[in-house]
Amino acid sequence: MIVLTILAMSAIVFLSRYVFLEPNLPIKLNSTAKRFLGYSAPAVLAAIIGPILFLPEGELLVSVVNPYLLGGIIAVLVTWRFKNVLLAVAVSTAVFMVLRSMI
Repeated sequence: MIVLTILAMSAIVFLSRYVFLEPNLPIKLNSTAKRFLGYSAPAVLAAIIGPILFLPEGELLVSVVNPYLLGGIIAVLVTWRFKNVLLAVAVSTAVFMVLRSMI
């Protein structure tokens, strides 16, 4: 039953993507829909990252002893300053690991 559910969900996801990616299909999105969908990636990223940064132990922890939050802040600052995602990942991961070992 689990395998059938996974296969069905995979088919649904594939077909929903295929409709918009296949150039020969007559379905086109207007500019408003394209602009609206441009917000989906940041919204999904925020929904994934938010609980990790602010609720590391299952309860709200907004302080300097939260290595997740400090690593996230460092990642944002490095990305903003240097415009290099790989550098931001490397630096924020190193900061997180150091803070995690200290706290």
